[in-house]
Amino acid sequence: MDLDRLRDLQREIVARIGRVVVSQDENVRLLLIALFSRGHVLLEGVPGTGKTLLAKCFAATLDFAFKRIQFTPDLMPGDVLGTNLFDFQRNAFVLAKGPVFTEILLADEINRTPPKTQAALLEAMQERHVTLDGHSYPLSDGFLVVATQNPIEQEGTYPLPEAQLDRFLFKLVMGPPSREREIEMVRIHGHRPTAPRLAELGVTPVCGLAEVMAARTLVDAVRLEDPVAGYIVDLARATREHGDLQVGASPRAAVLLASSSRAAAALDGRDYVIPDDVKALAPHLLRHRVLVAPGAEMEGRTPERIVASIIEQVEAPR
Repeated sequence: MDLDRLRDLQREIVARIGRVVVSQDENVRLLLIALFSRGHVLLEGVPGTGKTLLAKCFAATLDFAFKRIQFTPDLMPGDVLGTNLFDFQRNAFVLAKGPVFTEILLADEINRTPPKTQAALLEAMQERHVTLDGHSYPLSDGFLVVATQNPIEQEGTYPLPEAQLDRFLFKLVMGPPSREREIEMVRIHGHRPTAPRLAELGVTPVCGLAEVMAARTLVDAVRLEDPVAGYIVDLARATREHGDLQVGASPRAAVLLASSSRAAAALDGRDYVIPDDVKALAPHLLRHRVLVAPGAEMEGRTPERIVASIIEQVEAPR
C-alpha cells in the first residue's frame, strides 16, 4: 500500500457509488476518511434523501461483513448486542451474538429508539469490544458504524445523548439535491419501484480488510507538524470559549480532528497535513459536539454558523 494506491482506491469507490447515488462524492470521501482513521459516521436528513442507500453502497464497495439494525421504539439493548442463552445439550450458557458483531454496521434511524438502547453502542464504538454478563468480547478491527437519523423535529424521534454524539467522528447533513441532480436521479432510478440491486449496477467490492489495515498504517505515518497541531487545539479551545456556545468540543475532538486530517492528507496523496485539511474537516467534526447557549439559540444561531465563524476567526499557520 502506498499513497498512489490509496488515491486509486478512493477514485474507484467514488466512481462505483456514483453510479447509484447522485451528487454525494464529498460524503463518500468523508466516509473513507472515517474508515481509514477508525471513526464512525452519522448521516442526517429527512426521509428520502438517500442516507440508507449511501450507507449500503459504501458497504458494498468493501469486502466486509455487513449487518443492518432498523432502530424502533421497542428495540432493546439485547437486540443490538446479543444475549447469553442456556444450551441444555452443553449444560452451559452460550453467547447468541447480536448484529453488532460485524465489520460494517448500518444503524438505520438510530434516533427512533430510546436512549437506553442507543447507549448499547457506546462501548462498542469507543473501545471496539462488548461486555455481556461480565465477559468482554472483541469486535473486528474493521468495525465501523454508519448511522442514519432523521432531524429531531421529525415525529417519533429521540435526541441522541451528547455522549453518543461524541462517538461519531463526523455528522454529515444530507439535504435535497439541485434540480439538475434530481433529474439525474429520476433518470437512473425512475423505472425501479424498489431499491436497486447494487451488484447489477457495478457496486461491488474494491478492497478488503487487509488493504484497509495497510491504509491505516500508511495514514498513521502522515506527518503532523507542531504548528498544525497547535491550530487544531486552538480550534477546539475556541469552541469552549465562545460566548454563543454552552458546551464546546472536548479534547477528544482535537485528537479525532488530527487523525482524520492525516487520512484526508493521505487521500490527497500527501504524507503531511496542511491547515486546509483541518479547515475542510472541522465543520463536519465539530457541528455535533457543541451545544448552543439558550440565548443564542433564541436568536436563531445554529451550531453550523457558529463553528464556521470560529474557523474564520482562528488564525491558521502559514
